[in-house]
Amino acid sequence: MRNLISNVLAFLILLLLSSHASATGVASSGKEIALKWCSQCHVVTEGQVRASTDIPTFKFIADKYNEEIDALGAFLADPHPPMPNLSLTRREIQDLLAYFGSLN
Repeated sequence: MRNLISNVLAFLILLLLSSHASATGVASSGKEIALKWCSQCHVVTEGQVRASTDIPTFKFIADKYNEEIDALGAFLADPHPPMPNLSLTRREIQDLLAYFGSLN
């Protein structure tokens, strides 16, 4: 009986950890998405040349939304002009948010 309880607890802990990991996103994947889709307009990484001085860098956005990351996620889920509608998946948005978080 004790072994069964230990196994159930271990399973529940693994389940909780895996669901947390999938909800938080992967910064390296977010960076890849940003380089592919966002770098034409935004400076995504240090050393990148900006396409327009009117468009904020990813570092600026990360600093601005540091305490309001959910608001940034909502914006990415339903972008507004002049941003194009990229139709990002929830996973891609979580990965982008993780990348923004890594910039702070």
